Amino acid sequence: MKRMSVIRFKPKPNCYEEFLAALTALQAERAQADPPAAWTLKRGDELIRVVIRDEEEFAADVSNTDWLDSVRHLLEEHNEVDRHAIALTGEILDLG
Repeated sequence: MKRMSVIRFKPKPNCYEEFLAALTALQAERAQADPPAAWTLKRGDELIRVVIRDEEEFAADVSNTDWLDSVRHLLEEHNEVDRHAIALTGEILDLG
């Protein structure tokens, strides 16, 4: 089973490029795969990361919060509940 995650980040204006570089490096291998399995979108002042992973990869990635902790200082909080990242993840039902 494949899962897709869509994660919204709001970099601080003076940290935008630094955060984008960190985000791009995080999953560069997935982004350069054929077909790609990771994309970065720009929407206003937000960066949105879309990632497709196998179930096993997803479980390993979810348990690792070290990366977000390492870049949290570059981000603005969305709100008190979601804080620095708004994530939506689910199983892909139709792969075409």
